[in-house]
Amino acid sequence: MKLPTALEMQNLDHSASENFGIPSIVLMENAGLGTVKMMEKELGSCKNTFALIFVGPGNNGGDGLVIGRHLHQRGCQPVFFFLVNPDSLKGDSAVNLQIIRKLRLPFHVVDNAARVETIPVLFKQFESRGLPCYVVIDAVFGIGLCRQVTGHFADTINLINRSDFGHKSPVVSVDTPSGMDSDTGKVLGTCVRADYTATYCCAKPGHFIHGNFSWTGKLEIIDIGIPPEAIHQAGITTELATADTFTSLSRPLLRKKDSHKGSHGHLLILAGSAGKTGAAILTARGALRSGAGLVSLCVPHDLNVVFETTLIEAMTVPLPNSSQWLSIEDWEFISENIKNKQAVVLGPGIGMNPHTAELVLQTYLTVQCPVILDADALNILAAYRDRLHAPAGPRIFTPHPGELGRLLDKSTDDIQNNRLDAAILGCDLFRNDLHDIVLILKGAGTIIAKSDGATIINTTGNPGMAAGGMGDVLSGVIGALVCQGLSPLNAAAAGVYLHGAAADRLYEKYGTGFLASEVADMIPSIVKKHLIENM
Repeated sequence: MKLPTALEMQNLDHSASENFGIPSIVLMENAGLGTVKMMEKELGSCKNTFALIFVGPGNNGGDGLVIGRHLHQRGCQPVFFFLVNPDSLKGDSAVNLQIIRKLRLPFHVVDNAARVETIPVLFKQFESRGLPCYVVIDAVFGIGLCRQVTGHFADTINLINRSDFGHKSPVVSVDTPSGMDSDTGKVLGTCVRADYTATYCCAKPGHFIHGNFSWTGKLEIIDIGIPPEAIHQAGITTELATADTFTSLSRPLLRKKDSHKGSHGHLLILAGSAGKTGAAILTARGALRSGAGLVSLCVPHDLNVVFETTLIEAMTVPLPNSSQWLSIEDWEFISENIKNKQAVVLGPGIGMNPHTAELVLQTYLTVQCPVILDADALNILAAYRDRLHAPAGPRIFTPHPGELGRLLDKSTDDIQNNRLDAAILGCDLFRNDLHDIVLILKGAGTIIAKSDGATIINTTGNPGMAAGGMGDVLSGVIGALVCQGLSPLNAAAAGVYLHGAAADRLYEKYGTGFLASEVADMIPSIVKKHLIENM
């Protein structure tokens, strides 16, 4: 599913009109009518009710006018609150304003704080007539908003969000909740908390970044008549990872009846140190549960007994010169073990010892098979930014916002405020035209970015994943998928979806408090449900 930015959506509207001859006012009509049909499906008939419609500047306000007119057609009394001078509306919005005026539908101009305070009084006047409030329509700001919401606009949004306003009538936002940046998902001062959002033609990135479901409510994509050809030609670079996406990407995981362990790849894990053996164990567990045929771990020799007694399905390679942490002194031994492996996971729990740092850089620069880099490997590489353009093979980076901030020399807030751009910028840091570079920016609405600018936003995951070890499991999952034949980008996208879906199953059953190891153990059943049972 494509997720256009505000600019890309504006270009789509323009293309529908200029290249396919569909008048823009037809698109607006389809948007408003589609929203009313959605409300009827979700909320039932609007007959013998009234509705409050908050109208802002631009086409978003025009959509609100169309919605009100179609509610009127169905026996609902719309009441419009213009947050700007109605005469300032232009184009298609102005055309629809004239229709509203000719129908003599009631409206009020609310262009300052004092007038905002009169809205509850007006609400009670309509309610006193014995009619229930069907819905509150947020048609204040659309997808083009990129500035802080202030003044009477902010006052109005805060009023809509008040629990005592409208006696909790459902709130429906037009295209995107007013106050949300539709490109970044950032709340611009204040934002409408919608029960439903009717978005037009395509969903937008901001609906999913930061896990913004608490603002958008139930999201419905309304077909407004923009041809699929226009969407295909638009060059939209951001997509949504869904169950269908996972099924499509993961077909190489289907096994032939005569397959054996050698058919499904051999993953090498470079992870763990004194006090952090759990990170390596979780990485291996994630890989084993995700179907890797063989898993080996290069481990400090003093810690080998921990791994051998915990991971009975994996193989260990005790390193003779590494006692408590991985060391560059064992590079020749490690490089021999990397031969004939389909992928390497590097970083979980390795610490920041200088000898380990040399090993990380050497692995990054010289290993030709795909390497998944996580945790301390990323923190180590942050000190070598000037040398990161020359990896010897494909690389998959899995930072959380803090780790990416260190790599880019930015604050965590800088990363979180513009997650899409930050993920793409991170890919540019490692960009190499000879090899695939993929970056996974973890968090609510995890972003998978490729160095050509393509991005994917994940739809699985939940707050219960805010616990230690989750990222270690994810690294193992991705490594296993690469070993089984998925490309770096597909392994990253499918792995993130699979990891989150397993956690969602646990969250549904237990709420918070489930363990990273339990997420790993849930993975086979998710693969079975999404892949095997769909074939």
